[in-house]
Amino acid sequence: MRERMVAGEPEIFVAWQEGSDDRTLLAIHGGPDWDHSYLRDPLERLDCRLLMPDLRGCGRSGRVPEEEYHPDGMMRDLVRVLDEFGVERADVLGHSYGGMVAQRFALTHPSRVRSLIVSGSSVLPVPPYAFAGWTERDEILARQEDPWQRHDLTPEECVRADAFAAVAANVRRPEAVPGYLRRLEEVRFGAEYARPFLAGTLVSPRLPDAAQRIAELGLPVLLLHGGQDMTFPVSLVEPTLALIPQARAVVLEEAGHMLHVDDPDGYLAALREFLG
Repeated sequence: MRERMVAGEPEIFVAWQEGSDDRTLLAIHGGPDWDHSYLRDPLERLDCRLLMPDLRGCGRSGRVPEEEYHPDGMMRDLVRVLDEFGVERADVLGHSYGGMVAQRFALTHPSRVRSLIVSGSSVLPVPPYAFAGWTERDEILARQEDPWQRHDLTPEECVRADAFAAVAANVRRPEAVPGYLRRLEEVRFGAEYARPFLAGTLVSPRLPDAAQRIAELGLPVLLLHGGQDMTFPVSLVEPTLALIPQARAVVLEEAGHMLHVDDPDGYLAALREFLG
């Protein structure tokens, strides 16, 4: 993949590649204190042009004052990315936290979005006790170390340690774990969002009544979900489909939160069918 810095305040780093057709997929990573790299495989195998920015304050993108880690700033950054590459309308995919960023972008800039893909995330808020009765999840989380309880780590080190501690909760297939660990070694973790989050000042990118508002846009929507997702419950998929008539869903039954790692072939097949 090629790399480009998009000028502005802040500079936004973009990994990108050309495709064989005229469609562009804008892929938004999660975290948010991660970078885009954990999503590269299998997205880089798609035939369309692929744009993978690091959100402001993440990876190799520029930093801003703490009060500027606001979703509205992210929206301006994404517009700059599309403008830099001469893209009028893009298919927009967001994973996890990035799924909420992608929804906000579709709602605030509908003229720039051709379709919306919510991957390992949710349109509806996660309700309390959404995972009640899932004993396996309870046991995995009970064994998971909480780096934020340690006093010998910096916030950046806590974010990194937390990602490694959560592997068992995020990746379902044991044979996929070694490759996922190698991905995590390459991620440029930060803590720009962790600081305002811990201070209680970080604004969520999730907009009120997102499902109803997305339905009113009429754009194609794909809910791409892991059946064993321990972060965003798969039980939210059906009620979301009821609220967004034009949405469709693909559930990869034996995949977890990192569904693109657990089932890359199923993930790609779903994206190719939807984008086609």
